[in-house]
Amino acid sequence: MGWFEGFEKCTADLGAGSFRYRRGGKRGAPTLLLLHGFPQTHVIWHRVATALSDDFELILPDLRGYGDSPKPKGLSDHSNYSKRVMATDMVELMDRLGVTEFGLIGHDRGARVAHRLALDHASRLTGLVLIDIVPTLDMYAMTDRRFAEAYYHWFHLIQPNPLPERMIGGDPLSYLHAKLGGWGAGGLSHIEPEALADYERCFDSAASIHALCEDYRAAATIDLEHDAASREVGEKITCDTHVLWGKQGVIDALFDPLNLWQAQCAGKVTGTALPCGHFIPEEAPSKISDAIRRLFSKT
Repeated sequence: MGWFEGFEKCTADLGAGSFRYRRGGKRGAPTLLLLHGFPQTHVIWHRVATALSDDFELILPDLRGYGDSPKPKGLSDHSNYSKRVMATDMVELMDRLGVTEFGLIGHDRGARVAHRLALDHASRLTGLVLIDIVPTLDMYAMTDRRFAEAYYHWFHLIQPNPLPERMIGGDPLSYLHAKLGGWGAGGLSHIEPEALADYERCFDSAASIHALCEDYRAAATIDLEHDAASREVGEKITCDTHVLWGKQGVIDALFDPLNLWQAQCAGKVTGTALPCGHFIPEEAPSKISDAIRRLFSKT
């Protein structure tokens, strides 16, 4: 099968600008929205989307700041890159497509957007899959030397503009390859050539690098405020949630994903570690596809 065969490459003019997304699969079937993470684009889902296309309609967008979606200059409080705003982008996209209810799957930064969307727009979701994260508030609260060494980029990217932008901009593709190769189980071997070309093209610009930094700056500031406020009033994810993480990754080594997510969910929480690194949609697509099919075939 060809690259994204059967999927339409589209753009949607939303409030923030023109967003790129792909749409495909079985029209009339349950709809799934799949959100990618850093430093990638929606094409991380190619293998998963192909496996699920006979059973679901699939929407695969580039998040704000990534791929070919808008990359506005960050505001002084980073609020235009908050996960609340990024989640609102996705709800606006689904509204534009006429999709009232949908299953939501997020990896990495996309899972953080998915977490906020599940809190702010609970009635829209039929289920939730969170891949290789634990709650942002907990990760910052539990930071120790091991975490800081493994995820040093969390603390580098949040430094004031333009320091990280200039440092990464000196050799952006070397930085990109280091991130993509450092968290996987086998270097860059898990990445399809077409996907790597998309990551490289989209990463290699000053606007992209600034947007990625703003995503992380928001996570260390306004996102923590939003998450703390939600916890203070006892707000929790209400839909059934399935959690996946890489056995060879940082999340497994330093955190207890199931317990941390069970504390934040009112619905049923299930999950497991998979035999791979961080980039699970590319490293273990069949296992993710099977988990998604089991969760959403019940809805």
